Amino acid sequence: MSVTPAPTSPTRSRAAQRLVTALLAVLLSFGTVGLVAPTEAQAYSWSRTLREGSSGADVRELQIRVAGWAADGPSRTHVAVDGAFGPGTKAAVVRFQRAYGLAADGVVGPDTQRALNALEDTDGSTRHFNFSEFHSKDGAGFSGGKVGAAEVKENVRRLMYKLEAVRKKSGDRPITINSGFRSINHNANVDGASNSQHMYGIAADIVISGRSVSQTIGYAQSSGFSGIIRYSTFTHVDSRAEYPAYGSASYYWAV
Repeated sequence: MSVTPAPTSPTRSRAAQRLVTALLAVLLSFGTVGLVAPTEAQAYSWSRTLREGSSGADVRELQIRVAGWAADGPSRTHVAVDGAFGPGTKAAVVRFQRAYGLAADGVVGPDTQRALNALEDTDGSTRHFNFSEFHSKDGAGFSGGKVGAAEVKENVRRLMYKLEAVRKKSGDRPITINSGFRSINHNANVDGASNSQHMYGIAADIVISGRSVSQTIGYAQSSGFSGIIRYSTFTHVDSRAEYPAYGSASYYWAV
């Protein structure tokens, strides 16, 4: 004799779905599902130890990541992103290592590489900043600027690593991005300068929680920023000297 199973009621089905959802949330909270945090495979693949005299694409990536450690104090200097590990790169590495409690020898081995990768997020942004924070506020994302969207995004990524250094120097205080990239249209609507660095993705207007404008300027002056402008409630920072093709190769500190 065959028995026809009783139909499942909609109420019972919804209850089962809620139970599955709850169980999945518990698993995620304990990290048993591999969706919670970046894995080592998603981090930058350092294939060798780097030191003064090294050269190549990995040195260039290193320079991007330590660019915010350009000086010990106010200094119109920046780390050249040229793929050549010279004295300036080594000095920046030493400052980074000291800040993160590592052996400050200027050699980029496994411990330093892990610390550098800890600042990286899976989408190419950094630990404390999201690309969306830098999108043009007219809804254009990274489009409609003075250069293409892909170039803007890479410029923003480089900017983020400098801001990670500023954040560290401030005592890990959160940083709010008032304005990041601006499309040409949005820049005109807010009466921005005709060649505003915002339109290239190399500038940000920032506020550091619990820190004054003067303190923020101090952090920026040692972090490789070549454009620094004081406003009453926020600070403008940019990297104009590193991008001579954009038309503003000289330092400009209005502090």
